[in-house]
Amino acid sequence: MEIMKKKNTQPAWRNYTFVALIVALLACISTALLGAAKGVIALGLYTAESPERLTNALWVSLGLLIIGLAVYAFLEPAKVQRFLTGRQAKYGGNTLIAVIAFTLTLVIVNFLAFDNPTQVADLTEEQANTLAPEMVTALEKLPEKVTATAFFTQNRSRESAEQLFGNIKANSKDKFDYEFVDPNRDPQRAREAGITGDGKVLLQMGDRSEIAASATESEILKALIRLINPEDRVVYFLTGHGERDPEQINEDNTALTRAGTTLKSKNYGVKSLSLLAENKIPEDADVIIIAGPQRPISEKEVELLRGFLNGGGALVVMEDPTILTNFGDAADPLAAMLTEDWGITLNNDFIIDLESSDPRLSIGFAESYDTSHPITSQISNLDSFFPLTRSLTLDFSKQGVELSQLVSTTDRSWGEKNFDSLTEAGWPPSYDEATETLGPLALAAASENLTTGGRVVVFGTSQFASDQVFDSGYGNSDLFINSVDWAAEQDAIGITPKQPVSRVFQPASQLRMLMLMLIVGLVMPGIFIALGIVTWLQRRRQG
Repeated sequence: MEIMKKKNTQPAWRNYTFVALIVALLACISTALLGAAKGVIALGLYTAESPERLTNALWVSLGLLIIGLAVYAFLEPAKVQRFLTGRQAKYGGNTLIAVIAFTLTLVIVNFLAFDNPTQVADLTEEQANTLAPEMVTALEKLPEKVTATAFFTQNRSRESAEQLFGNIKANSKDKFDYEFVDPNRDPQRAREAGITGDGKVLLQMGDRSEIAASATESEILKALIRLINPEDRVVYFLTGHGERDPEQINEDNTALTRAGTTLKSKNYGVKSLSLLAENKIPEDADVIIIAGPQRPISEKEVELLRGFLNGGGALVVMEDPTILTNFGDAADPLAAMLTEDWGITLNNDFIIDLESSDPRLSIGFAESYDTSHPITSQISNLDSFFPLTRSLTLDFSKQGVELSQLVSTTDRSWGEKNFDSLTEAGWPPSYDEATETLGPLALAAASENLTTGGRVVVFGTSQFASDQVFDSGYGNSDLFINSVDWAAEQDAIGITPKQPVSRVFQPASQLRMLMLMLIVGLVMPGIFIALGIVTWLQRRRQG
């Protein structure tokens, strides 16, 4: 009973000392792990989806560590005093001070690095992490702050984009900020921004905005320059021949309203043009889009278009297979002009691609892209498909123009010319070696006049950019928008390329290898052994 009474005389609040120690221990482990994570991020080995949350968690963990230790010291002052003045403190005091100093140094460095970013020294020989002079000049000319919103899904790496944005921010004098948004988690925000696909960047300055096709320095620079120097870029959609409408939604989703909306979000003026009524091309026209005419364009209209192109204008043509139009056997002056002036022929066929799950759908799948052309250089990792399409033939011997076969089908496709075999009665079609061409076939092509600067982009279908497939997650939307950008010469802005440094590995000589082995195998271990012996002798002398 006396023993029980003694136990009960212990103050109840001392039971919380154990809880305080547990909290401090867990907080210590958490602080160490979070600090290590911040170090990994600082070294560029990993990019956090939400760095600010990690920073907040580190501060909370550090706060709990301090609170836990303070509570324990308050409840058990005698034990703390014995610890600080006892034998452990005598030998461990210096170590404790060193650990505390090291921890505080890490905290201060992290605070300065993450909350007050500055220009980081670029130690690479080719200055790979230094902004191009054009980018630095553009940042100096920013009239107000620019906010970049990068739409990246979880499947896309953010490391290079994070590094680029951080570098731009450090050079912007507080006129550039950025954030990442996952379009899968916040699709409404992506739609409101006019974003389709993955990896695009919305840049906003005041009430203006521009979309960069990718998070690369060249694309960000183009968007910044368009923000700094706003100019009216006008795209006209030709009408009067049953073309697809960029303004009016229809029930079967075959219109081009999503394409039109996306162009507007990139600050293009989108208008309609009837050459039959106007009999002239407006002076503010940068690009004319011909999207799926159902009837042939007249000779007179084609001559107006030819004059527009000869004056440096641009044309984007999306002409469906004749079997899907009302052309019949009538002549096609537009197709003739494309062949004669630009070296691109719209073949009178219908692509059958065996890669399609249902060949009846006649979907041409993009097997390869021209990675050297501005239209397709950034989308080579994306799939695109072309429903109900015809093939193109390019005349690379054509003088005065530079041709590019932008997109090609697989080798398991051909251009079917026997249209009767596409009916229920004639199905299935078969490849005729004598009259038909086996894949790979051209699905899209671009041509530039080297003298006038006129540009033409041609597709064998207009359905690839329709509302039905524009937001499908494939590369169709990027391909269409990039085509208009190139036609409008939005690719003309460039940056100074960094000169690659040639490095050749030269193996070390036998003497150097021997010295390295001696240092690693004998000298370094010997240093640690000597330090251990000295420490042991000092402790022995001290008793």
